[in-house]
Amino acid sequence: MKKFIWIALFAIVSSGFAKDTPFNFLRNSGSARSTALAGAFVSIVDDPAALFYNPASIATTKSKNFSFTFFKHVLDVNSGTVSYSRNFDKIGYLAASAIYTNYGSFERTDAQGQYIGTFSANDFALGFSYANILDTNLYYGATLKIISSNIDKYSSLALAVDFGLLYVIPEKRTSVGFSILHTGTQLKTFDGTRESLSLDVRVGVSHKLRGLPLLLNFNLYGLADQTNKFFDKFLKFAIGGEFDFGENVNLRIGYDNYIRKYSGGSKNKEFIGFSGGLGLKFQDINIDYGVAQVGSSAIFHKFSIYYNF
Repeated sequence: MKKFIWIALFAIVSSGFAKDTPFNFLRNSGSARSTALAGAFVSIVDDPAALFYNPASIATTKSKNFSFTFFKHVLDVNSGTVSYSRNFDKIGYLAASAIYTNYGSFERTDAQGQYIGTFSANDFALGFSYANILDTNLYYGATLKIISSNIDKYSSLALAVDFGLLYVIPEKRTSVGFSILHTGTQLKTFDGTRESLSLDVRVGVSHKLRGLPLLLNFNLYGLADQTNKFFDKFLKFAIGGEFDFGENVNLRIGYDNYIRKYSGGSKNKEFIGFSGGLGLKFQDINIDYGVAQVGSSAIFHKFSIYYNF
């Protein structure tokens, strides 16, 4: 029972307190860098893992890119993401990606509470992306995703699409991003009850300060979520900052207002809603670490590696 409570907590906080669906794991598919920046990532350029926030971003990356992220949750819940993107002349940018979460094993009991075995639960999504230049400094992209969620002998299958736009203003060191994520339909239900996907609408801006090696990011997210008041939608915002220490080291910090504000009324909030991380750059490889506190005793860690070739 204790393990089940922790799993439920993870599902809630990882979805940003959105409506509970079997596909909320899609909202937690970011990299270590995006975690450190509190998810303020929809307007990020030249990052292969940014396609999980905005598929248009892959059109700003180098010719070939590979990214892998490992996410350590509470207890024995683990997940990861992987992506590969490449630029094809006269075609555009193509990418393939995957998201996986394993919730571990659970005890199975009969009506009298007697142990009779175990069962497992896991989620998986496979994506195929395309991005290109729409106009000068304006990029567009889309991702088609096949999504599977499994609990014991029950399973659900869904089909979803992500759309994104990214406008880059090089002379202003600024980029603006917009994305509609996880819009689609459930093809197969668990028990005949049709459930919605974890639809997410995001908009954001990134700006590199003049004379200071600091990249600032501001994002609004969850704009499609239902709220009692219209302006409550704008409480879901994230701010992230990335400071460059030379050419090879980045220090990152972030803040998620909604997680901070709606963290269950904990009196000891400590660093709930805050995040941070570190990035190391080598010739062709980047290694990132990100950490975020989303509850009084729930701290998530992510590790990412990128390879550009």
